[in-house]
Amino acid sequence: MPKRKQNIGKNSLLNKRQKKLKKTHQVEDDIIEETKKSSSNQKQMSQRTERRKSKMKKNLEMKAFNYDCSDVFNNDHRISIGLMDIECKFCKALKFQDEFDNMCCGKGKVNLPDLTIPEEPLSTYLSGTTIESKHFLSNIRKYNSCFNMTSFGANRKKESGFQTTFKIQGQIYHRIGSLLPYDCESSFLQIYFIGDDDIQSQRRCSIVPNVQHEIVQSLQNFLNEHNALIKLFKTSLDNMPSDECQIVLRADKIPSSEHERRFNLPVVNEVAAIINGNEFSKRDIVLQKRSNEYVTVQETHKSYDALQYPLMFWMGEDGYHFEIYEINPVTGLSTKKRVSSMKFYAYRMMIRTNPENHLLHYKQLLNQFIVYMYAKIENERLRYIRCNQKALKVEQYINLKDAFENDENVSDIGQKCILPASFIGSPRHMHEYIQDALCYVRHNGKPCLFITFTCNIRWTEITNLLLADQQPSDRHDLIARVFKLKLRKLIDLITKCKIFGNVISWVYSIEWQKRGLPHDHILIWLENKVHPDRIDNIISVELKDPEKDPHLFDIIKKNMIHGPCGQLNPFSVCMKDGQCKCNYPRKLLDVTRSDKNGYPLYRRRSITNGGFQTAINDYLLPK
Repeated sequence: MPKRKQNIGKNSLLNKRQKKLKKTHQVEDDIIEETKKSSSNQKQMSQRTERRKSKMKKNLEMKAFNYDCSDVFNNDHRISIGLMDIECKFCKALKFQDEFDNMCCGKGKVNLPDLTIPEEPLSTYLSGTTIESKHFLSNIRKYNSCFNMTSFGANRKKESGFQTTFKIQGQIYHRIGSLLPYDCESSFLQIYFIGDDDIQSQRRCSIVPNVQHEIVQSLQNFLNEHNALIKLFKTSLDNMPSDECQIVLRADKIPSSEHERRFNLPVVNEVAAIINGNEFSKRDIVLQKRSNEYVTVQETHKSYDALQYPLMFWMGEDGYHFEIYEINPVTGLSTKKRVSSMKFYAYRMMIRTNPENHLLHYKQLLNQFIVYMYAKIENERLRYIRCNQKALKVEQYINLKDAFENDENVSDIGQKCILPASFIGSPRHMHEYIQDALCYVRHNGKPCLFITFTCNIRWTEITNLLLADQQPSDRHDLIARVFKLKLRKLIDLITKCKIFGNVISWVYSIEWQKRGLPHDHILIWLENKVHPDRIDNIISVELKDPEKDPHLFDIIKKNMIHGPCGQLNPFSVCMKDGQCKCNYPRKLLDVTRSDKNGYPLYRRRSITNGGFQTAINDYLLPK
């Protein structure tokens, strides 16, 4: 048998497979090694970041007890919320650094068409640069009332004094009448069909006082030329053969040839139809040519907004309705999930520069619009709860269980709609929060600190974003966003940075004051209780030296001085029966002590005892 050569088998198939497998194992080992190195590097970076953060946090631990006027925190990310310079890559909305990514468009899931920027003369009136425009903006709700096509019904809450807010109570509803008046003068939509333009404008001025006829006349011509709904009604009226005919404004449909969720003057019967019968949906707007009856406009109708706010939606653009669907941000295709009213109006209320959101120019009319739309959002949530009682398992609630166990007639209970605890503001929702707070008291005792935090309209984050001729009271959307972020920073300072020490638990409640600013009450439980000797380190009711601490001096002078009242100003709003109901001016004290009810009486020193200004210290609020 011949001797086998040594090189036989080096190029065999088995040898090739073994070499390939060896290379594969080597590559896998290299990948594992690189992964370990990368993981180690990431771990080291994470540890360095944590050490840096912990070092920064240590700088603020117990800082509330060791105030130093030389410390500057203007650009500290733990305190400052920064600028509104973060632009959403999907909808171009501007946001602050700490705001949620999905608050504007749901990360690209909501994509609405841009509203048309107002043309002349409306654009000039909204600019606030002329005498006429300033008058228009100051009375913008009145001018909108001159042209709205539906009546407004709600229990509006009016209080004495200057009001910067628009308040309502109960259900909001809009009603619309026939195209022509039955046996009375024209009103709302009917005014648009007065043949003579001068008589039409005079009629509007007679209904709404303190409006200028020239502005009403120019806006009237402007809307007649551009508003698609007005054109639709006028065209339909000309084509109605008798008073028995009705015009139906469809709730959801749009012309097949038009852009989605926007329409011009329709030429087909998809949007509006003239019928003689009952061929319509309960959500459609059905108008007769001449009648003395009013029709309630459903809030889910796509023209609900444009009928009530013709100056804001001057083209007659569609508002929210059920046939708006979310899109896939990757493919751009429509999904089967509908856009909720909250997502719709959150998209509409965002600040954008290209194109600019002109809705934010409408001052007090914007505040009214926000209240209306919030009511619509809440009604949608209530509608969902009412229609999904089985999914919410309402039969498990205690009252119904008691009826079965006691052999009572279950039918006597009635068809109740149970509001679950997930509905914000419901009795069960509030009850759960109260029980949580009482649980803290049961386990940890009385809270150590009670802190109030009020929005300041002079915050630069608010004033820098106001538009021309705007006051902070015109932009409650901006106030709410800034206040929420600053409150979150304050909570983090107390709980994470531990400026008062280790925190066991905390609760807070936000409320809106009568003057229209948000206000927060915070209860803090500390691991180490605050000793009475240290109260003066964290609470002061004394004016500081303007030379040593000018910044704090200015803050106290602007925000923390009560009145003056008493003999200095006997007509102050806090005066009652010749005395201040807040008990100012307070007595000067050398040391902080408690009264018989345990309420603290803070140190207010005179000049001879170390105070700076006696005449001011007795009017200062705790800070």
